[in-house]
Amino acid sequence: MNKKYLIPVTVAAAALPTFVLAQDTAAAGAVPVTAEMIWIMNSLLFLIGGFLVFWMAAGFAMLEGGLVRSKNVTMQMTKNIALFSLASIAYWAFGYNLMYPLGTWSVEGVLSGVFGVGVLEAVGIDLAGADDGEYASTGSDFFFQLMFCAATASIVSGALAERIKLWPFLVFVVILTGIIYPLQASWKWGGGFLDEMGFLDFAGSTVVHSVGGWAALAGALILGPRIGKYKDGRVNPMPGSNLALATLGTFILWMGWFGFNGGSQLAMGSVGDIADVSRIFANTNAAAAGGAVVALIATQLLYKKPDLTMILNGALAGLVSITAEPLTPTLGMATLIGGVGGLIVVFAVPFLDKLKIDDVVGAIPVHLFGGIWGTIAVVFTNGDASLGTQLYSILVIGVFAFVTSGVVWFILKATVGIRVSEEAEIKGLDMAEMGMEAYPDFTRG
Repeated sequence: MNKKYLIPVTVAAAALPTFVLAQDTAAAGAVPVTAEMIWIMNSLLFLIGGFLVFWMAAGFAMLEGGLVRSKNVTMQMTKNIALFSLASIAYWAFGYNLMYPLGTWSVEGVLSGVFGVGVLEAVGIDLAGADDGEYASTGSDFFFQLMFCAATASIVSGALAERIKLWPFLVFVVILTGIIYPLQASWKWGGGFLDEMGFLDFAGSTVVHSVGGWAALAGALILGPRIGKYKDGRVNPMPGSNLALATLGTFILWMGWFGFNGGSQLAMGSVGDIADVSRIFANTNAAAAGGAVVALIATQLLYKKPDLTMILNGALAGLVSITAEPLTPTLGMATLIGGVGGLIVVFAVPFLDKLKIDDVVGAIPVHLFGGIWGTIAVVFTNGDASLGTQLYSILVIGVFAFVTSGVVWFILKATVGIRVSEEAEIKGLDMAEMGMEAYPDFTRG
């Protein structure tokens, strides 16, 4: 999601400069459009894409609320609204400038040289007063990028549900969204060393999803499984409270992904850009469908009955898988890429259970494993991708995200503690941590 710049075209008779996107300059009969039009359309794309990605916060909340037990639903809702709000503040306070140094580095290609809070353009500017008259408004760019940052924290929330304390989790969210996520994102989307190497990650299979997955994995290992999840060599299922709610959450996430991937085109000022955004929408949908159908068929074959939770996560894994490159595949290839993501989930969930890694909602198989697969799959449809570079980048970001997250989790565990008491976990976090129940009429006996 690197910022895209436009090529100026001089038109002597025009009072204002006109611009044509690079891919249109050679087109016969191309009609130049004004710089204002391009700037407005690009900003509009970010705003529309941004509020679609914002809606994914509701999707994560509903998905998690449906997959946790009824005694823990209020806690999950609190975590989700709190993490989004804290991410908004942390990203403004230091994350945005850490992520986008705009060529100013303290350590070349590694650490931004721009520190401090994010600052918007002045009220009522004209194009000459814009921070970047060849791109989009700073406010729209900040808003769009913030939504991706918050989504990373949402991934962690579901995996560690039903046994983590609220405030240590929120402290981790601030560090993840203010430092860990934007720092590694600068290496690709801020024009850092991975971008210079040719790493391709269109909308964040690795930069967003695998980072959230690595952070969740580190947390799950340090936190440990829920009481009774693994006992006497068996995996004890702990069914969620509301599969209808979880299904709604999945559809909301599916819808929000159109903004996630489509907005990452970063331009809407030409016929070519609109055609590409349309193509991205169609491929994103195809991948989700592929993931859901493969999970449906695979669970029927393996377990003799379809598993709804696997189907939901299959769709999400398909979405994660296509996120690294939603533009270049054909519809058939996008379906296949998503289908592989769905298959990965079906086998990864029991694999984690064998390792006694307790992930309540399946976030690690979906976002980490699906993100790795999607980043590798770029080489099958984009001729500019190098397998070696893709693998190296996955490794670099993975080691950084896992180690830094693990250090933070370990420090929190050693100082304030991250796990609730056994009594609180058995009673339910809604009453023990929050003092209120999501379903009081059903949980009081």
